[in-house]
Amino acid sequence: MGYRAEYDSWKADPEAWWMNAAQAIDWVTPPTQALFDRGDHLYEWFADAEVNTCWNAVDRHVEAGRGEQVAIIYDSPITGSASKTTYAELQTQVASLAGALAAKGVGLGDRVIIYMPMVPEALVAMLACARLGAVHSVVFGGFAANELAVRIDDCAPKAIIAASCGIEPGRVVAYKPLLDGAIELAEHTPDVCVILQREQSPCDLGPLDVDWHDFQAGVAPAPCVPVPGNHPAYILYTSGTTGAPKGVVRPTAGHLVALNWTMKNIYQVDPGEVFWAASDVGWVVGHSYICYAPLIHGNTTIVFEGKPIGTPDAGTFWRVIAEHDVKSFFTAPTAIRAVKREDPKGLELKKHDISGLRALYLAGERADPDTIEWAQNLLGVPVYDHWWQTETGYTIAGNPAGLEALPVKIGSPTVAMPGYDVQILDEAGHPVKAGTLGAIAIKLPLPPGTLPTLWNAEARFKSSYLNAFPGYYETGDAGMMDEDGYLYIMARTDDVINVAGHRLSTGAMEEVLAGHPDVAECAVVGVSDPLKGQAPLGLLCLTKGVNRPHDEIRAECVKRVREQIGPVAAFKLALVVDRLPKTRSGKILRATVVKIADNEAFKMPATIDDPAILDEIRDALQTIGLAKGV
Repeated sequence: MGYRAEYDSWKADPEAWWMNAAQAIDWVTPPTQALFDRGDHLYEWFADAEVNTCWNAVDRHVEAGRGEQVAIIYDSPITGSASKTTYAELQTQVASLAGALAAKGVGLGDRVIIYMPMVPEALVAMLACARLGAVHSVVFGGFAANELAVRIDDCAPKAIIAASCGIEPGRVVAYKPLLDGAIELAEHTPDVCVILQREQSPCDLGPLDVDWHDFQAGVAPAPCVPVPGNHPAYILYTSGTTGAPKGVVRPTAGHLVALNWTMKNIYQVDPGEVFWAASDVGWVVGHSYICYAPLIHGNTTIVFEGKPIGTPDAGTFWRVIAEHDVKSFFTAPTAIRAVKREDPKGLELKKHDISGLRALYLAGERADPDTIEWAQNLLGVPVYDHWWQTETGYTIAGNPAGLEALPVKIGSPTVAMPGYDVQILDEAGHPVKAGTLGAIAIKLPLPPGTLPTLWNAEARFKSSYLNAFPGYYETGDAGMMDEDGYLYIMARTDDVINVAGHRLSTGAMEEVLAGHPDVAECAVVGVSDPLKGQAPLGLLCLTKGVNRPHDEIRAECVKRVREQIGPVAAFKLALVVDRLPKTRSGKILRATVVKIADNEAFKMPATIDDPAILDEIRDALQTIGLAKGV
């Protein structure tokens, strides 16, 4: 069945379609129905079923005689170490840690915070929680003490599982002082902190702490505990370093059904094949496509510790793909842009045989056409942009290559997946015609595996996602849809700027700038303008080896935008910077850029295009860029 037939089949009878997809999961008590309408635009999936995530991700593969298949490949160029863990070994490790947690009183519904680097033990910890029906909350290893403290207070964990340190290029990050600081700041105190000692920086243990190995010594392994289908599998915090953070809840049964479906139909891998998502377990990609989906589907997943550049070279990605026979590779556009900037001619790729690779998948931010075309030409395989969110947990719009490889339209993540009725709405909530920019919304109910609410914050869930367009989930993204149903994500809704009454997409300007041969990476933000309300400011990172005068490049970029978008864009401000300020997951800190630009622009009674003010803005951005960049 091709894409259109599959999508139409879902739309004609969503209940039957999802019940059919659910047959791929091992149930303790099978569901009798898929969708449960709880009223007031709140929904649950497979709520009357009983199931265990760890059983489906680990034990069932061992029971099926595949225990000797490799489940996890650990590849750490940053420490010079590597290992392989079979499904049978993973089952033993997970059951052991789960038994130790159970002996400390951790059980069904209890929360456990996991504060770990990219090591296999991070996945063991996640699966051990799932084995017991405990609700884990993974916090990016090395997050500041205050960020960790507010999460401790919000989810009130019975236990915290951490490592002594994380390893980053050129430095070792000690986690234990950050963990101790967070517990001191927090009002809630966990019963125990389990510490994985790493040889690069062991730590002293305090009264709450116990060594990872000592913790499990002499403890009986734990069996899988059945949980209701609507039981929270985990909490993942999306934002907030002050006040109450926003905890996305992931329901167990829908998570299993939806993720399993994506592995074959979107990522085109069969059980036993190697899948690699180059992300971190602290982010949703790490949850869905490093830990859960590959293991549920019976694939081999890669836990990669390092960065594409400097560990040790721009060929790291290609070396890993070749060495481990990766079939599908998933990363963020910013990572590919980093490789492109360092090695624009792809000389490092020629050292490696990546002929087994079927496709490159990009997500996490807008993938500019220049980067996609560069990667396609270099790799000789399809490059599929796809779009989803922490809240959804898997693809909203993508190219279902395992079902039917649709034609790629550069700049579009392709089409809505079954389960998602995507609409483009105007400010009044009315659908707009094809090719018109508007707010991207999804008609309720959202499909299985997506967030049913926020942790202990139902009112905030409604105000954040449901109230703007009644009957719809508001994605917060702006874009358009063409006559073929291809979706185009142009910007966050907040990044659609108003220049002299014209609503313009910063994403469209970024596409034009990225097409300049000397520009490796760029960002456009809207900054305050006393005459036009807002004006676009372009930040340009140049390709390695470019030594032309910056004034020439800026002038060429201004001309490109004027020619390809028009004078209406009023684009005349462009700065060349060494790096863009980014979050640790590689997303550009656009709001920070705007604040810096606005603050610097209004220090003096002059316009923002004053050279002195532009120099101050550039200097301020360089400082934060060097501190935050990846």
